[in-house]
Amino acid sequence: MRGSTTQIAATAATLPVFELVKTRQLTTSATPKLNREATVMKPFGVLGTAVLCCLVGTAAPAYSQQGHEQSKPDQKQEHTQQQPRAQQQPRAQQQPRAQQQPRAQQQPRAQQQPRAQQQPRAQQQPRAQQQPRAQQQPRAQQQPRHAQQQPQHPGGNRVGNMAGNRENAGRHTTPGRTVSLKGGGSASLRANGQIRAINRNGMQIQHNLRGGRTIVSERSGARLVTMGRGNGYVQRPYTTRGGRSYYSRTYYDHGAYRVGIYRGYNYGGYHYYGYYPGYWYRPGFYGWAYSPWDAPVYWGVGIGGWGWGGSPWYGFYGGYFAPYPMYPSAAFWLTDYLIAANLQAAYADRAEANADAAASYDQGSSNYGTGGGQAANSGPVMLTPEVKQAIAEEVKAQLAADQQQSSGGQGASSDGRELVPASADGEVPPALNPARRTFVVDHNITVVSDGQECELTGGDVITRLTDTPDADQKVTASVSASKKTDCGAGKQVSISVEDLQEMHNHFEEQLNNGMKALAEKQGTGGLPKAPDTATTASDVPLPPPDTNAAKDLTDQQATADQAEQQVKEETAADPDRRQ
Repeated sequence: MRGSTTQIAATAATLPVFELVKTRQLTTSATPKLNREATVMKPFGVLGTAVLCCLVGTAAPAYSQQGHEQSKPDQKQEHTQQQPRAQQQPRAQQQPRAQQQPRAQQQPRAQQQPRAQQQPRAQQQPRAQQQPRAQQQPRAQQQPRHAQQQPQHPGGNRVGNMAGNRENAGRHTTPGRTVSLKGGGSASLRANGQIRAINRNGMQIQHNLRGGRTIVSERSGARLVTMGRGNGYVQRPYTTRGGRSYYSRTYYDHGAYRVGIYRGYNYGGYHYYGYYPGYWYRPGFYGWAYSPWDAPVYWGVGIGGWGWGGSPWYGFYGGYFAPYPMYPSAAFWLTDYLIAANLQAAYADRAEANADAAASYDQGSSNYGTGGGQAANSGPVMLTPEVKQAIAEEVKAQLAADQQQSSGGQGASSDGRELVPASADGEVPPALNPARRTFVVDHNITVVSDGQECELTGGDVITRLTDTPDADQKVTASVSASKKTDCGAGKQVSISVEDLQEMHNHFEEQLNNGMKALAEKQGTGGLPKAPDTATTASDVPLPPPDTNAAKDLTDQQATADQAEQQVKEETAADPDRRQ
């Protein structure tokens, strides 16, 4: 029996504790005598258990260390792809593996904008374009949601995007080179040798990607702007009222003259010019246009309605623009009026650009922008209901401001806009009014997105994201809607304040034209009858047209042709020449 107890003690030192206990239980149940002797040997069992624990404790760290060494390369690779633990966002704010936006960063349901103002699905950034996890800002560096961020606007980009995104929207250097010109001035060339811009003797020449050029020069106090052969304007100082300067602008368009008044704004050391109406309608007419009608009005595109049915421009842009099937108020009727007017201008600009390709300053292929890196549209191209709603809201806001001004209210400035408090940099121009962010493009312009040039054409829609211009007097905007070969919807672009201001000027002028058309059509074709549609002249009367405008613009074009010829000759003689 002593040999049996010795065997039990040896087993206790080498087997796990649970096996020893099982053996003891079996032994105890089989022989009462063994139970008595096992009780005597209990201290030896405890000693064996301690020895076993020591053995396991020695082997476990070695096994753990071996597993750690084997997994270290994988852990090291994973560590380089993740942010430090102190900078990682909480699990609720991290992006899922599919790189969708974190649920915690989305606006709560109660704070989201109405559906009519949200970005259409086709304009949202695809998942592949969203920031990966490693590019997110640490939580400690994020901007406070309510203190610095601004609400989301149509076009799908939040105004409070990270500053880096805003700054990088268009500040990357575009491909090409800059050369100095003999006799002064410089020229910017695209990578394929086409002229992008020329600055010479106070004249600035800008070439669009797909043909067409804009010439701007100052001469004897006059500002001359040419936007194509036989198309441009001459602006001269006109009068001063209440400490504000007003300018007359004579447009010349292939033999036809028209005159407008523009008010000067000095902001940040730069001059901007805002449209100033030559007359006002009675307050009741603005209210009638702003307020809902008693019943919706059905207005077709054929005879008796818009009359666009057989127009070439309407067929050309049929996939992009569709008028409302009915109009609950004049504001929506005016929205379609504005969009259609810009698309008609875009269609004419296409013909103008093709004509430029045959002009003396032809640079070669006029479709440079269709390839070679242009940030062109890749998704569905159409004006969605959400984007049109954003334009309608701009129309309503302008009608309300005009109504206040026509009734002598104090809530609007003398140009019919809401009062914007003057800053230390001067009086904010309407294009930078924080309450107005949606702009309908009125003419072809070339902008920069992610270091690539792309083109915006009449009828495209953009949303201004930033309020303060950079050193180049440019702000960041998002493309809300665009046509097939234009800058892609959802892209952020860098655009000059001057271009934005001209878009807004055109918007106000077209709105006045639309109100005039409504005054003529009200009470006919199903439109309800409007109240008094009489007009009152503004405090700054319209001046007569400048009949020298045609000659001045022709001379400007000839000078620009000479400058471009010089650039071609100098760059051809020295292809590697740089500034």
